[in-house]
Amino acid sequence: MGNLLHVGLDVGSTTVKIVVLDSKLNIIYENYERHFSDTKNTVCNVLEKLNKDYPNSQFTISLTGSGAMSAANFLNLPFLQEVVSCKKAVEKYIPQTDVVIELGGEDAKIIYFDKFIEQRMNGTCAGGTGAFIDQMASLLDTDASGLNELAKHYKTIYPIASRCGVFAKTDIQPLLNEGAAKEDIAVSIFQAVVNQTISGLACGRPIKGNVAFLGGPLNYLSELRNRFIETLNLTPEETIVPEEAHLFVAKGAAITSIENKPITNEILKSKITVLRGSHDNTTVPLAPLFSIDADYDEFKQRHDKDCVKKGTLDNFSGDCFIGIDAGSTTTKLVLIDNDGKLLYSLYGNNEGNPLKSVMGMLKKLYSVLPKKADIRFSGVTGYGEQLIKTALKIDLNEIETIAHYTAAKEFMPNVTSIVDIGGQDMKYIKIKKGTIDNIMLNEACSSGCGSFIETFAKSLNLSIEEFVQAAIESRKPVDLGSRCTVFMNSKIKQAQKEGYSVGDISAGLSYSVIKNAIQKVMKIRDVNTLGDHIVVQGGTFYNDAVLRAFELIVGKNVIRPDIAGLMGAYGAALLAKQQYEANLDMEYHSSILKSEDIDKLEVKTMHVRCQNCENHCLLTINKFNDGSKYISGNRCEKGAGITNKNTNLPNLIKYKYERVFNYIPIKEEVAKRGTIGIPRVLNMYEDYPFWFTFLTNLGFRVILSEKSTRKTYEKGIESMPSESVCFPAKLSHGHIVSLIKQGIKTIFYPCIPYSRKEYKDSDNHYNCPIVISYSEVLKNNVEDIKAENIEFLNPFLPFEADKLAKTILELPEFKKYNFTKKELLVAAKMAELEYQRYKSDIRKKGEKTLKYLKDNNLKGIVVAGRPYHSDPEVNHGIDTLITSLGLSVLTEDSVCHLTQAKRPLRVVDQWTYHARLYAAADLVGKTDNLELVQLNSFGCGVDAVTTDQVEEILSSYGKMYTLIKIDEINNLGAVRIRIRSLLASMNKRINEKDSDATGDYEIHKKVYTKEMNKDYTILCPQMAPIHFELIEAAANASGYKVELLRECTNHTVETGLKYVNNDACYPSILTTGQMIEALQSGKYDLNKTAIIMSQTGGGCRATNYIGFIRKALRDAGFANVPVISFNVVGMEKMPGFKITIPFIERLFKYGGANVACVDITKIINKKQGIWNT
Repeated sequence: MGNLLHVGLDVGSTTVKIVVLDSKLNIIYENYERHFSDTKNTVCNVLEKLNKDYPNSQFTISLTGSGAMSAANFLNLPFLQEVVSCKKAVEKYIPQTDVVIELGGEDAKIIYFDKFIEQRMNGTCAGGTGAFIDQMASLLDTDASGLNELAKHYKTIYPIASRCGVFAKTDIQPLLNEGAAKEDIAVSIFQAVVNQTISGLACGRPIKGNVAFLGGPLNYLSELRNRFIETLNLTPEETIVPEEAHLFVAKGAAITSIENKPITNEILKSKITVLRGSHDNTTVPLAPLFSIDADYDEFKQRHDKDCVKKGTLDNFSGDCFIGIDAGSTTTKLVLIDNDGKLLYSLYGNNEGNPLKSVMGMLKKLYSVLPKKADIRFSGVTGYGEQLIKTALKIDLNEIETIAHYTAAKEFMPNVTSIVDIGGQDMKYIKIKKGTIDNIMLNEACSSGCGSFIETFAKSLNLSIEEFVQAAIESRKPVDLGSRCTVFMNSKIKQAQKEGYSVGDISAGLSYSVIKNAIQKVMKIRDVNTLGDHIVVQGGTFYNDAVLRAFELIVGKNVIRPDIAGLMGAYGAALLAKQQYEANLDMEYHSSILKSEDIDKLEVKTMHVRCQNCENHCLLTINKFNDGSKYISGNRCEKGAGITNKNTNLPNLIKYKYERVFNYIPIKEEVAKRGTIGIPRVLNMYEDYPFWFTFLTNLGFRVILSEKSTRKTYEKGIESMPSESVCFPAKLSHGHIVSLIKQGIKTIFYPCIPYSRKEYKDSDNHYNCPIVISYSEVLKNNVEDIKAENIEFLNPFLPFEADKLAKTILELPEFKKYNFTKKELLVAAKMAELEYQRYKSDIRKKGEKTLKYLKDNNLKGIVVAGRPYHSDPEVNHGIDTLITSLGLSVLTEDSVCHLTQAKRPLRVVDQWTYHARLYAAADLVGKTDNLELVQLNSFGCGVDAVTTDQVEEILSSYGKMYTLIKIDEINNLGAVRIRIRSLLASMNKRINEKDSDATGDYEIHKKVYTKEMNKDYTILCPQMAPIHFELIEAAANASGYKVELLRECTNHTVETGLKYVNNDACYPSILTTGQMIEALQSGKYDLNKTAIIMSQTGGGCRATNYIGFIRKALRDAGFANVPVISFNVVGMEKMPGFKITIPFIERLFKYGGANVACVDITKIINKKQGIWNT
């Protein structure tokens, strides 16, 4: 018997780690290498090297890690959960540890060592991991270690989101464009990782005691560790950084392997052979991009025709025009002549410094520009347009959507849709009658952008050209879906295990990019809405595989200009030419800096806090040596040192914020019942006047928590139990901590199931589920409530005076106050009067603003959202951005009383706040000088219902719908693009009435009649195994022909994602996918088929599944299919389907005690024993 060695193999998401221990548990060998997604062969190579280096040995081996399970299965070796491996290593080497924080390539974990070990791991997002850090480092043109070096010299930390690469880039790119120091951005990236880990993984459980830092990123990046240490307030004694922390889990596996049966070199060799030849098979391939080589030849010939007119710069004389596109990651420059011919172009990465990049390009242009070439005018567009214009004295700046549209018209004058996919941005511009009708930008995911493909190609050590060529030659592309990067990578790994080639994966990625663009960004349900004249542009469409995938999926040939990546710059040049001609000053020469002026240009950048208003924005000031300066980071004109008439435009968001909290608490000496705190959160932006007045009249001194700031958010970050909940809910944790820090010992934040019913025809008047009971979450997760012995009063309360008084008198927590019924009634009535006074003030201000707009021929934007969207920390100053563009700001509740939405709506109108949205949208639709912008917080599931309905209302009037998703990100670059595009569209549309705009948006339901029972098949989705089978059996026994749709596949999910708002909950996507899939199958007579769906009538989105289904049916071309509501609360009446007593009896007969979906008491209590549904 040879030496006995103990081997631990940690197969992670991006690397393979091996540790070998001798019989005395000393480390005699270790290795750490990237597997470039080829885990199988890398594991084989590592084990072969082990066998070669240690001949005549025996091994005990354990495998662990996220990528090890399949390998362990084929090797027939023990697999160990990472948490068990980690536990073993911690117990042996650092037993004093209380908490482990481990970051890997695509994994992030927190492990709590207590009586019971608890592990928390990222499941849905790769934000905040090593891959995220690598991605962010590439933005700064460095690697992770370079990022670490930069971070050592920081001065300022910016708030940067880390939930996803696209969010972080949304924050970082504008900072780069505005001249922020790379050192500051580097440390801000690390801080974002810390915030993501704490809020996304700790989920409300404090990280305290001795904390050990494990994994590659935390081992190699000292500044990342320092950000954790500082954020968690760890002392040196509490900070544990073990040697070779990146190998720690592998060490644990090696220690655990001691208990395994030893194997010889020969046995290990045979196991490696088995693994190399292994092959899983669970993935179904897609159709090839090109079936035969001739297809590709035809494709190339067709697209080679779409060329811009070109001229030659050599010996050119005459007028010419410069166009510059300072994009998010690249810089583009073009020069055109009087006829729009392209004379010269440059395209390059901006390497994190857009100004320097443009300066370099201009110098190159000037070096080859003939002396007789006369630059008459210049234009700039893109994210960096303002900085470039100021620094280089460009004549004109234009919003990029207009620039792209202008360029597209040169290739296709009657263009109907423009799809632009760049490195990290995606835009869809819909054109209607020569006007921009809608603009969609990627806000939630970057997996459909070019950088995603480029990053993956790089991870396989391939150039992008090699990756694309492989896709073109692929004959069985793998179906990778259209989910985020972390999901895509796991599917890619599975495909590699199954033997798919690089080309198959590359082709599959091309399909995924387009599916993501169409479903998530463009939100196209019917490709015919794209029209017949589609122009695609952006650098990603140079990729023939992506272009072909787009054409196959939409079923149409499109135009890809040969300058697809230069279209923004080309459009800017054309606009510069048009402006020069419009000015009628033929002697004018462009003010753009000459070559010698560029050499002299000096830029000094500094950062200051603006003190001109309560926002205290962090300003980036770029000063140029000619005395000019460019200021960014400001939410309003004051920060930029600008004072103009726009600052006096009506701003209802600002007015509402001041009005709702404009109450002075009574003095302490007259507060007979003491002091009580109310957090400035969620529904308090609506209800504070009521509760302040109610509690004040009961003798309390009411103290409000601080105004929201970034620091407020950070105060509560450790107690947030959910990463996916909306930002306003997350912010509420900090407000509770704020009150406690103020010395408040009693906090009042009630649960409010119902708001007031404001529209008699609305279906109900719930608050949203988060608003209803988030105080319960706060009570159970904010540690300071227990630690400081705070009395937290959060009963479920109504607003009606009689019910409110009765409820409070009955609740034990209020007994000590000795309230009388009389004083409670008086206080409640006074509170309601004050609330109605507040509402009246808001509405009067809205009416006054509308009159002001009309009298002064001005335009306004209704910023529609929830009450808490008036919080500047939540809306990030969108209101002041709008007024800076010369538009007044109204709110949905300031105008919603002036009209009523036409009912019945497609959706169930069940929430009060949202009923206002529909009314406001109706008013905007009918008012020429108004537009609507809807604010939506990420994580708001309810808005999956409301956003589509608001869009339908506005579209019916020919108005453009603008949805802005907001979270903790505070950069408004993309928002500015949307608002400026909306304004441009508004200006053009006012004089061009849309004859198709009828304002007909109410739903016309197809009724299921008694006669249909004779020959109609009713399709029922599978919502709950057992229960829905009971419904099928009971319905068929009652004379109906019901068929339960039992099949649910990946194709079902894809179908659901295509036709349902992708923010909707998963069950709604599945059930709708089942129904559409069934109708598209050809198995059913579409003229004799109906759909049935359960409906609860409660405050959950489940009540609105029927709304999702009706929209999906309409979009898929099945509007004639009746939808039956299966409910017992009388929501929708269908004469042909009744839930009767015999029906219920059959449910009991077939299901016994399992009948959980029907409340029979509601049926029996009806006199006739029948509910129509």
